[in-house]
Amino acid sequence: MLETVEQNPDRPAQASVIWMHGLGADGHDFASLPPQLGLSPNMAIRFVFPHAPVIPVTLNMGMRMRAWYDITSLKARGHDETGIRRSAASIEQLIASEVSRGVPSSRIVLAGFSQGAAMALFTALRHAAPLGGIVALSGYLPLHESLPAEASEANHQVEILQAHGEHDEVVPYTLGQGSAELLRAAGCRVEWHKYAMAHEVCLEEVQEIGRWLGRVLAEKTGSRSQETGET
Repeated sequence: MLETVEQNPDRPAQASVIWMHGLGADGHDFASLPPQLGLSPNMAIRFVFPHAPVIPVTLNMGMRMRAWYDITSLKARGHDETGIRRSAASIEQLIASEVSRGVPSSRIVLAGFSQGAAMALFTALRHAAPLGGIVALSGYLPLHESLPAEASEANHQVEILQAHGEHDEVVPYTLGQGSAELLRAAGCRVEWHKYAMAHEVCLEEVQEIGRWLGRVLAEKTGSRSQETGET
C-alpha cells in the first residue's frame, strides 16, 4: 500500500478524492488545496494524497525521485508501460481501501496533476466498478492504444474534468487537448478548460475544480440518499 497524506472530515466520510502528484513531487504537494476549493464541509469528503515510489527517471539523467513511472523520451512521453501498470495496481489498492472504509466507488474521484493526471485517467477508465469522476490537470492519456480493449464499461460515461495551460512547456498543450479529443471520440464525457498559464495551477482553475467536484459529488451523494432513505 502506498504511503499517503490524509485529510479527514469531522464525521464519517461520504466521498473520497484520491489525488496523485506530479513527477518529483510528493503527496504534500496538493495537501493545501482542499480548503481553497470552496466545498461545503457538509459533504464530508476525505482527501487522500499518495506518495509515488522513488525510482530512477531516465529523462532526468537517472536521478532517483518520486515518479509514477519512468520517462525515457520526452517526444514520445516515454510510456513506461510496466511502471504505469504497477502504479495503477497501487492506486487500485487505495480505491479498495476507501471502499472498505465505507465509501462506495461511485463517490470516489481520482484526480492528479501532470504524471498524476495520466495515472488518474489510466486507472479510472479501466476500473471495474463505477467511479465518481476524474480530474486530470496538465496531463495526458497514456497508453491510449490499449484503451479500447481494456476500457471498463462501468466507467465509459464517468465524468472527466480536464484542464491545461496554453503555455505549458513540460506537457505540451496539444498533448492534453489531443487526449481530450481521443476520449471524446471514444464516447467519454469530457469537460475541457484551458488557461493562460504554464505547467502549474491557477486560482481560476482551482475554483472550477471546486465547482465541478461540488456538483459531481453532490449528485452522487444525493443518489445514495434517495436509495437509502437518508436525509
